[in-house]
Amino acid sequence: MNMDEFYRGTAFDCYEYFGAHLEENGVVFRVYAPNAKGVCVIGEFSNWENIEMTQKWQPQVYECYVENAKKGMLYKYRIYGGDGSVTEHCDPYGFSMELRPNFASVIVDLKEYEFTDEKWLVKRVKNYNKPMNIYEVHLASWHTNPADENGHYRYEEIADRLISYVKENHFNYIEFLPLSEHPFDGSWGYQNTGFFAPTSRYGEPKGLKELIDKCHKNDIGVIMDFVPVHFARDSYGLPKFDGTPLYEYDNNDVGESEWGSYNFIHSRGEVRSFLQSAANYWLSEYHFDGIRMDAISRAIYWQGDPRRGVNEKSVEFIKNMNEGLHKLHPQAILIAEDSTDFMKVTAPVSYGGLGFDYKWDMGFMNDTLEYFKLEPVHRPANYHKLTFSMQYFYNELFLLAFSHDEVVHGKATIIQKMWGQYEDKFPQVKAFYAYMYTHPGKKLNFMGNEFGQFREWDETREQDWDLLQYPAHDTFHHYYMDLCKLYSQEAALYDGEYNPDCFQWLEVHAEEFSTYVYERKGVGERVIVALNFSDQFWKDFTFRVETEGKVKELINSDWECYGGKTKPSDVNYQLKEDAMSLDLPPFSARIFKVIKEKKVSENN
Repeated sequence: MNMDEFYRGTAFDCYEYFGAHLEENGVVFRVYAPNAKGVCVIGEFSNWENIEMTQKWQPQVYECYVENAKKGMLYKYRIYGGDGSVTEHCDPYGFSMELRPNFASVIVDLKEYEFTDEKWLVKRVKNYNKPMNIYEVHLASWHTNPADENGHYRYEEIADRLISYVKENHFNYIEFLPLSEHPFDGSWGYQNTGFFAPTSRYGEPKGLKELIDKCHKNDIGVIMDFVPVHFARDSYGLPKFDGTPLYEYDNNDVGESEWGSYNFIHSRGEVRSFLQSAANYWLSEYHFDGIRMDAISRAIYWQGDPRRGVNEKSVEFIKNMNEGLHKLHPQAILIAEDSTDFMKVTAPVSYGGLGFDYKWDMGFMNDTLEYFKLEPVHRPANYHKLTFSMQYFYNELFLLAFSHDEVVHGKATIIQKMWGQYEDKFPQVKAFYAYMYTHPGKKLNFMGNEFGQFREWDETREQDWDLLQYPAHDTFHHYYMDLCKLYSQEAALYDGEYNPDCFQWLEVHAEEFSTYVYERKGVGERVIVALNFSDQFWKDFTFRVETEGKVKELINSDWECYGGKTKPSDVNYQLKEDAMSLDLPPFSARIFKVIKEKKVSENN
């Protein structure tokens, strides 16, 4: 690491210098504490007695070599602040920590696990014009382990089961809620104390590497949820690390987040280098395929409020970090969770953008859920809630997400949000997901959505897998799997999705019918989608199609195999006079493929 780059905020490899690094006969410890009066390292190697660290060629860096320190040993820094305080801290650059509520860092050999995913790394791409179907997972509550005191499976233990399920459901990416170390289970990992430490809830760093390696062998990409805006308040973490506000603001008006955590001060070069080194660390050392960055609106605007103005230093940090990560990892995917209308979030930095590859479409999520909460009689008046997304869709490279945030805190789960009683919700949620998977944009769904979980997500309980024994949930789950498979196989549903020429409304003024029809195009393929979001049956609903020939029905949410009333048919529909007529059951989705008719030579 270059110290000038560290101070300027342009370093991406700080973890190679700071932290605890194994040498042949011991460990070198280095920590940045510019305002401390003194620093000692304590640990199992010293019976938790002080070993004084010294300032050598770099006066703001404390360093020492401990000859008998070994892999697996626990350690902390005892920092003597200028204000007279004496605080024990975990290592900001520590590669592992002991299980909460304890907080000692753990000496780790980062080279202990050898990846075998070279073929995957060579072929992986950012998925432009390719399907990207993400399964968002909170590892502790996907399945719980009855044999573990805390109910947790180890990373390597759950790998095969998770991979098998993801493949069966036709997801091709897993996005984990933050796996970096955090003290409070209820924060879900979004309030970190160990930005370089995989949480010990699920085992050791090598176990996480094995999980990712296995995913890659099965052609599954893995995305890490990363939190570059705020950190946990716990005194042993980053707050007042050297006795003064070092990583945070010294002003509570902007220093404390709405979640009760502390905001990073991105104007400091050392903080920028710390965070972008952490992002690079997960991509480099763990082979994550992408990073989803949390709460980017809070980096763009002061406290996330546009009325307070743009936080120029934080925006500069995001740009420089993304640009640097793209240079280091050209095929890695950078995703922004951003609820603002700030322009050019997914434009390259060289074109004045923030440099993300994709941005969560929060408008699509909110408008769609609000629409499906409505009683059908009120849907005609709100018809264009669902057409509005295509008016701004091409402003950014959007990802459609129905995430963990939408199934907690009294919001109700996705299926529970659907209007009506139990029997009304299933046909609606099937039509809802047909709309999502045929709408342009990458896809993300939180665990439990795929089989219609009614209970809100609770991080302390596993998913309600027993629901699959009930026919309504089982048939919905099979429908969802078939819909995901269709999305992964039909090029028209992903090729050219960010090209306006590849989407066309065929019926967008059927307000009284609450019905929409559109066409998707890609690599010469065409798919027609008809959606009836009313509670009425429409006989011979007719719309114009600019072609003649035949269409084949790919999926119908009302088929009997999915719990509906319609019998599947192999009959191909004949288009005549550029028009198509369909029977549309209540709350239904029908998806068709235009069949290319081969021209017969006159000589044959």
